Amino acid sequence: MSGAAPRVGTSRQILAVAVPAFAALVAEPVMLLADTAMIGHLGTAELAGLAVASVVLTTIAGLCVFLAYGTTAAVARSHGAGRATEAGSQAFGGVWLAAALGVVLGGLALVVAEPVSGALASSPEVADHASTYLRISAAGVPALLLALAATGALRGVLDLRTPLYATVSACVANVGLNAVLIYALGWGVGGAALGTVIAQWGAATWLVVTVVRRATADGVSPRPRLGPVLAAARAGVPLLLRTATLRVAVLLATAVAATFGDASLAAYQVTAIVVTFCAFALDAIAIAGQTLTGRALGAGDAALTRSLTAQMVRWGWGLGAVIGLVLAALTPWLPAAFTSDPAVVDVLVPALLAAAVVQPLSGAVFVLDGVLIGAGDGRYLAVAGAIALAAYAPFAVLAGATDAGLTWLWVAYAGFIAARWATLEHRRRGERWLVLG
Repeated sequence: MSGAAPRVGTSRQILAVAVPAFAALVAEPVMLLADTAMIGHLGTAELAGLAVASVVLTTIAGLCVFLAYGTTAAVARSHGAGRATEAGSQAFGGVWLAAALGVVLGGLALVVAEPVSGALASSPEVADHASTYLRISAAGVPALLLALAATGALRGVLDLRTPLYATVSACVANVGLNAVLIYALGWGVGGAALGTVIAQWGAATWLVVTVVRRATADGVSPRPRLGPVLAAARAGVPLLLRTATLRVAVLLATAVAATFGDASLAAYQVTAIVVTFCAFALDAIAIAGQTLTGRALGAGDAALTRSLTAQMVRWGWGLGAVIGLVLAALTPWLPAAFTSDPAVVDVLVPALLAAAVVQPLSGAVFVLDGVLIGAGDGRYLAVAGAIALAAYAPFAVLAGATDAGLTWLWVAYAGFIAARWATLEHRRRGERWLVLG
């Protein structure tokens, strides 16, 4: 995993990472948007079923995102310090950990598909569609986690092109496969899940093979070794806890939305997918934060780290403002892409507007999150996540208890984002996260 980048202006460094990362990141939510649009036109129950299945699958992916984030930070720090062999060993550690977790969690998803669908769904019909999607999607969980770890390793050595090509190719393949499986063959929700699984395995294979080729070129054996795997696991625990707080917030929101009925749950799925798309776009700068912070700290350059952070936070605010304005402008027309049910549309429009308002703050939050991940400050992120969840949960529960509706649930989400910003900005202003070497 060798090769060092020369020091250039902060804007150029950020753009060199953020632009290809943006293209790769938005390809995945485009795939989810396409799935949602295709399934949404099958019916409201099918769309609500996807909402339930998606929250389970995104919870698995979210909890395991440390495979990408932790691997990026570790590989970037070693690479920035000129330790190519160590970077390759860390990359393999993350990949082997992903393979083991993927088998376990894929099997677990298969086992719990029916009971979890029944518990979260708003009706038996919705539960049946959710269970079908989950059972088939369980086969793609190992591929999903392998792709996370391999992508993290490649970002750590500033290879942003391979994840871009693999993700875009998977997106295009997924849309084509789903069009055939859902409509031409009439497999419905199950066809959508199968198309995604096939695309996921194609991308994972491409990414893992690239990691193996790069690391073996530096003399690192791809054979599993316990030390690097355990190191990846230990580094991932704080990030796992941090992500767990985010996923608990999402699960809570889904459970509350289900109490409002099928139309609100379907509208929640559309809003959540749109917000996810916005989050992935904003995460492009966060990915730059992870990669460049790790490299700068590994090289012992605190001044560059501060300069990069300040620049990226400003860009986060700006990009978030642009995305929020675009989302607000498109809101009157967006629902038609996902549903023809007037009841869903009536709930969806104000929820999308509420989500649009919080995008500028979200941009700053995601950047700060990425910077602290790149600095290896996982313990603080776990504590900050717990604080934000504690601030959010009472308002989400209150929205459900008072039957306030989906819009107020998204207003509560804005409070969650505000709590995250306060804790992360407090950390940025201090010195304890600036660990050099």
